[in-house]
Amino acid sequence: MGNMFKKILIANRGEIACRVIRTAKKLGIATAAVYSDADRDAMHVRMADEAVHIGPSPSSQSYIVIENILAAIRRSGADAVHPGYGFLSENPAFAEALEKEGVTFIGPPVGAIEAMGDKITSKKLAAEAGVSTVPGHMGLIEDADEAARIAAEIGFPVMIKASAGGGGKGMRIAWNEREAREGFQSSKNEAKSSFGDDRIFIEKFVTEPRHIEIQVLGDRHGNIVYLGERECSIQRRNQKVIEEAPSPFLDEKTRRAMGEQAVALAKAVGYHSAGTVEFIVDAGRNFYFLEMNTRLQVEHPVTELVTGLDLVEQMIRVAAGEKLAFTQKDVKLDGWAIESRLYAEDPYRNFLPSIGRLTRYRPPEEGVRAGGTVIRNDTGVCEGGEISMYYDPMIAKLCTWGPDRPTAVRAMADALDAFEVEGIGHNLPFLSAVMQQDRFREGRLTTAYIAEEFKDGFQGVAPDETSARKLAAVAATVNQTLQERASRISGTIGNHRRIVGHEWVASLDGHDIQITCEASADGTYVRFADGTSVSVATDWAPGRTRAAFNIDNQPMSVKVELAGPGIRLRWQGIDVVARVRSPRVAELARLMPKKLPPDTSKMLLCPMPGVVTSISVKPGDTVEAGQAIAVVEAMKMENILRAEKRAIVKRVAIEAGASLAVDELIMEFE
Repeated sequence: MGNMFKKILIANRGEIACRVIRTAKKLGIATAAVYSDADRDAMHVRMADEAVHIGPSPSSQSYIVIENILAAIRRSGADAVHPGYGFLSENPAFAEALEKEGVTFIGPPVGAIEAMGDKITSKKLAAEAGVSTVPGHMGLIEDADEAARIAAEIGFPVMIKASAGGGGKGMRIAWNEREAREGFQSSKNEAKSSFGDDRIFIEKFVTEPRHIEIQVLGDRHGNIVYLGERECSIQRRNQKVIEEAPSPFLDEKTRRAMGEQAVALAKAVGYHSAGTVEFIVDAGRNFYFLEMNTRLQVEHPVTELVTGLDLVEQMIRVAAGEKLAFTQKDVKLDGWAIESRLYAEDPYRNFLPSIGRLTRYRPPEEGVRAGGTVIRNDTGVCEGGEISMYYDPMIAKLCTWGPDRPTAVRAMADALDAFEVEGIGHNLPFLSAVMQQDRFREGRLTTAYIAEEFKDGFQGVAPDETSARKLAAVAATVNQTLQERASRISGTIGNHRRIVGHEWVASLDGHDIQITCEASADGTYVRFADGTSVSVATDWAPGRTRAAFNIDNQPMSVKVELAGPGIRLRWQGIDVVARVRSPRVAELARLMPKKLPPDTSKMLLCPMPGVVTSISVKPGDTVEAGQAIAVVEAMKMENILRAEKRAIVKRVAIEAGASLAVDELIMEFE
């Protein structure tokens, strides 16, 4: 038994810092947090036993400055550091600095971080350790012409990526030589600004690929086990969105083969602590090594839910010199777990980052639910907190566990409906929409899932006839409650009491549904024009933003918001405003002219909050469709704005360097 640490400093922020603090508390170890200006009031700062300020808001001046972290370690007297993920977690210089300082790094040995951190070295090592790898060009590439030539040799499509990359930055897919040239240049620029390292390499892009990764765990005594796989195929721009364990695609034989190769690679670099070996798996279950992440992954909770292990605890025990308390044959995968990443990004605006204050943040209750499912929510924010432009826009990781996949998916759909987030754009409706899709429920996942299922981006979910009727019944019940309340206002003239009608027309999203409402002791009966009726019971009362509705004993968790004369309802990715009117008013409403939105077709509007770093045209220039005309930098990503069609620039409204809000005018066309 090694000596357990007295105090752990967490060199991170947000949900992962909170996650590590929870386990440290459970083990009775004191914790020290670090924070930048923007994080002064953050949740991880409040949870830790002490907190040290490490610099200005941008992470390049705080969280990734090794000197600042070392100063915080000295001030707090911590004897170990957990790096979380991102920031310094895979920086060998940081691990080395800690060694010099005589402080334990809760992570793998420096040699393993170095070997696996370089995608080129890691491929060579993997091949030597007998791990199957993707065909690609291992050497560094000098210029765009060479990039195009190599890409053609490997055979299109190819993936161009930064050697130091991560988080989807500095990655491009090219389907022809022109794209290979362009992709090489933009990957190089992005890599330089994100990692300070612009080395690029190219590999074959596997079609119909699945992204499946194996979790490994090793101690300092040479014992290494694999803890099953995670399916991470549902990605957008190479950023994972929904993960699950196990994968609906793998069979026992492939799982074992992948697990054994992952362990072989870990042994080859003398690995200890938690690590993840990522594979790309094709339609025939052929798998190729992609990279190894020498840290805890964002999506580790799904593995914890199916194995019953606490990976952070294991990392701490390994770092303290303890042996693993179990062997490979003790690892059992039980049930099914799904994780949905809740991001501060607006799905209706092509998932552009959204910043602002969380005016409402109410996750569903964690723990075991009736029916045996489990809800877990890893988060680093709370109501009233601010989502800043300086860091990753992830708000929370909502996880559900069930004895089998369909149960876990249903539990996730319900949990998403019960999650209230207001004040910023977020992807809850998008996540809900995915949970309802047949293709997702059948487990037919590839990394192209989102691009294929949402070809024109996410426009929200349009209610079908069944959903429209359910929502109409909900709206009618809400309306009935409001009408009855209004009729009971005291002090009205005796013979002017409001009589609440029973006949209504509920209009939502193009559906006009005739309804008759009858109140009864145990709720409301809603009858439709075709003679069918449903019973509605609810705990909704005016002022409640979320309520449980029971429609013919089928539970629905609906977000209800009174919007002027309308009732805004959100459920399963559907977001509609229902108008409940008397038949006569409904008839008149149909005669009202429709108001059209303003014409913005001749303007280039800023698609997200950010800084316009360059404008490449001037008034009088003719631009072609697809031509790059401006670059906006937001959330550490460069976004190139292109002309939608051929046009002449009439005026440029701002100068490079300007900070713009969403929809601010950049330029006008004639």
